[in-house]
Amino acid sequence: MNTRLELEYLEERWLAPYGMRSQNSKGRQYPEDEAEYRTAFQRDRDRILHTTAFRRLEYKTQVFINYEGDYYRTRLTHTLEVTQIGRTIARALGVNEDLVEAICLAHDLGHPPFGHSGETALARLMKDYGGFDHNKQSLRIVTFLERRYADFPGLNLTWETREGIVKHESEYDVADARDYNPELRASIEAQIANVADELAYTAHDLDDGLRSGMITPAMLEGITLWEILVESIGWRGPELDELSRHRMIRRLIGLEVTDLVHTSDLLIKEARLSSPEDAQRLPYNVVVFSEEMYRRNRPLKDFLFKNLYRHHRVVRMQTKAERIITELFNAYRNEPQMLARHIYETIEERGLERTICDYIAGMTDRFAVEEYNKLFEPLTKP
Repeated sequence: MNTRLELEYLEERWLAPYGMRSQNSKGRQYPEDEAEYRTAFQRDRDRILHTTAFRRLEYKTQVFINYEGDYYRTRLTHTLEVTQIGRTIARALGVNEDLVEAICLAHDLGHPPFGHSGETALARLMKDYGGFDHNKQSLRIVTFLERRYADFPGLNLTWETREGIVKHESEYDVADARDYNPELRASIEAQIANVADELAYTAHDLDDGLRSGMITPAMLEGITLWEILVESIGWRGPELDELSRHRMIRRLIGLEVTDLVHTSDLLIKEARLSSPEDAQRLPYNVVVFSEEMYRRNRPLKDFLFKNLYRHHRVVRMQTKAERIITELFNAYRNEPQMLARHIYETIEERGLERTICDYIAGMTDRFAVEEYNKLFEPLTKP
């Protein structure tokens, strides 16, 4: 029978020296007895999985708004795909899979409805009231907003999981870790979560773009990485059938993960890491793509930005989304008693603008649209 002590012993045997051991965690903010059959990081993972915020990701936008079709990624499916890729990388590099999984599952909890356009709107509206950033909101959810325990607010996650959430970053997001050893880099586990996020959204946004018809194979001709995929599966076109598209996306993820694991393994060996802290003290990340893969990825990312993220259909929806969130925020601010009673009652504790921001950030796309209609459409019941 694998008790927590046995699982911790197995971690000691199986993990590389630079992998984070759950028994060496800095602990939780509020003292608790640990679970009998789960490690501290497994318990973190389970607590995140059972939150209301996690369930709401099912109806939050990745690129395509929820009601555009059942086949496109949502924040929830994106999160699950990031987690799967993260575990694969963690296992290959010999670090703590459970910690990687916990960070991956939590990394987008703070995203508002309508994807990055929702975040842009809330950041602008909250500019004079403490700002808004989805990473900080994710931490706020797990440390304060989720109320599931009588003895403390939030989920009381371990330091390492919270640090991983705070230090989540990509080329579009820069972490603000002022309360979590800002002089140290993210742990290897958190670095894996960051790169798995980047890898997942590039591959899967390409997949959704091709499925939607906004992107066609002809548009991708000349992009080196696309040409490698075409050649590797022997596709001859011109029509890209569904099975061939699936094969290409699988091949893309496989190429990226393989390159990432081999490059990271080489950097780790060169650095001669003997503890998790050694990796965090380095002046560079060790979980990275090779220079060659980075050069191949750049044209594909630029293509997606120009042809998918800035496609007129996506931009129109982004503009609608910013309008919906802006008008909801201003309406609640001008007349706070339009807020549901359980929300209104938190104003004294949090302040008016932060209460409204928390409320809107927690909405799903569908709920935000319904709420907008209730407030502004004369024939919709309030």
